Amino acid sequence: MTIVLVNPLIPQNTGTIARLCAVTNTTLELVHPLGFKTDDKHLRRAGLDYWKSVDIHEFKSVNEFKEKRELNLTDKKGRYFYLTKHATRFYTEIEWQENDFMVFGSETSGLDFDELNVPENRMLRIPQVAGQRCLNLANAASIVLYEALRQLNFDGMV
Repeated sequence: MTIVLVNPLIPQNTGTIARLCAVTNTTLELVHPLGFKTDDKHLRRAGLDYWKSVDIHEFKSVNEFKEKRELNLTDKKGRYFYLTKHATRFYTEIEWQENDFMVFGSETSGLDFDELNVPENRMLRIPQVAGQRCLNLANAASIVLYEALRQLNFDGMV
């Protein structure tokens, strides 16, 4: 599985997600611009000594990420799902596959669906009560990833 963070702003969230990726053997993709430098002490601290265990790929821009995504979809190597509070389908309604991508936007502005050219059937949401802004990015990534891993019977995990 792969978690994609598009323009993340808070280093502690990205560090926590990197740690999540390390303990679940999940790839992490970062789409620039980032709201921090990758040598940020808060980023490193949140990821602790797990950084060496994370398969990380970085893209210089959303356009570079889109080019990679389009090639991937053509090759049928993996499906992309985009997490947003604006979706109508829940993340639990998907039959997750081992090569799926979970795409999350920045902590303040989410994802630009027009720029990413995202079809509505690829948008998913995590349920929450009305009137609240959103979940923490690291918490949201954990919730969705562990549901996908549960559906795959935690293959390769102890």
